[in-house]
Amino acid sequence: MTVEHTCRCPWLDTTKLDYVKYHDEEWGVPVLEDNKMFEYLVLESAQAGLSWYTILKRRDGYRKAFANFDVDKVAQYTSADEERLVLDASIIRHKGKIAATVNNAKCFIAIQKEFGSFIKYIWAFVDNKVQVSNLNQLSDYPATSPISD
Repeated sequence: MTVEHTCRCPWLDTTKLDYVKYHDEEWGVPVLEDNKMFEYLVLESAQAGLSWYTILKRRDGYRKAFANFDVDKVAQYTSADEERLVLDASIIRHKGKIAATVNNAKCFIAIQKEFGSFIKYIWAFVDNKVQVSNLNQLSDYPATSPISD
């Protein structure tokens, strides 16, 4: 499905069709499923210090490396799995980021158990309401906000 947009974020490089597809179909769309939220947690963690597009290009590699983002399977990964993934060229081969993904899976499951789902937990920070910002140019984008803090 292609979504027509009259307004696109100023950071979007429209020469990269896969980036445009991500922007138009996923960026800013509320996430209401734990599996999808875990996927974004894995990808965002891998992105630290890199561009989002770098990670987006490796998304299929991450999907394969991390059991289609099945949090229960990833939480069971061993140090041998982590060592195997350090050699996987389809993802960012950073030992710390890979270990963090396994640890994050364990923490994700603990939050699910305590709150019923990770989605219930995370959406509570914004009173279960979508946050809308009026950002028109790159200089309008804050690095942080009271809610994110």
